[in-house]
Amino acid sequence: ARRVYEMRAGFDGVVITHGTDTMAYTAAALSYLIQDSEKPIVITGSQKSICLENTDARLNLYNSFLYAAAPGSHGVSLVFDGKVILGTRARKERTKSYNAFSSINFPYIATIQDNHIIFYLDDKEQMQDEVTFYHKLDSKVTLLKLIPSMNGDILDYLFKHYDAIIIESFGVGGIPSYEDDSFHRAIERWVNAGKFVIMTTQVTNEGSNMSVYEIGKTIKKEFGLLEAYDMTLEATVTKLMWILGQTHEPDMVKEMLYSTVNRDILYT
Repeated sequence: ARRVYEMRAGFDGVVITHGTDTMAYTAAALSYLIQDSEKPIVITGSQKSICLENTDARLNLYNSFLYAAAPGSHGVSLVFDGKVILGTRARKERTKSYNAFSSINFPYIATIQDNHIIFYLDDKEQMQDEVTFYHKLDSKVTLLKLIPSMNGDILDYLFKHYDAIIIESFGVGGIPSYEDDSFHRAIERWVNAGKFVIMTTQVTNEGSNMSVYEIGKTIKKEFGLLEAYDMTLEATVTKLMWILGQTHEPDMVKEMLYSTVNRDILYT
């Protein structure tokens, strides 16, 4: 993001090559660090080395430059296997196949076939805000993926090292309810200490909604927990890092989390 800021005046667009394993996190992070960019910032990579004869690297790179040069392109996006994905909606879902990335809870913004770009979302003319760059992330954010039989004491260990935790819960969202009430007590400690607990779901599509079941509704109401709704995990993690890089004030954190950036959240 800092490098894009430094070179922004000399180019009409930027293509960034990146390893695929964490590329969705970078695409999401750049969406928060560089907002409302009239110039396209495109991230791409490949499943096989560009040095190999049978590789997806050359086509992905070519398509990225093609998209970055298109008049209707803007903002942060990921180009891979002929698909253009919003930076906040990309996820790697396949470890080996060329169609490794999907757009989660949002359509592809364009596809590229035989040197032609087919836009499904063509809204550059509606842009009104000036580009804004941010230069700080707070890395004291962690993730806990729930599994059956997990005890809430693990939250007490993580409490010492992090300012915010994202809990990947089951289904639409909630916490385990055991006789020892360990999760309830641990979350209470986090909240009372001014730290942040954000609930999300392990299910890839359709997002969280803690109000569906009593177990989720009760704890959300009691502690004022935040939830990711239809945001991807990658967007939730990097958005929280971006927010906490600017403020730890609870009301501001909530307002910023639920404010849409690069179409990262559609409902709350």
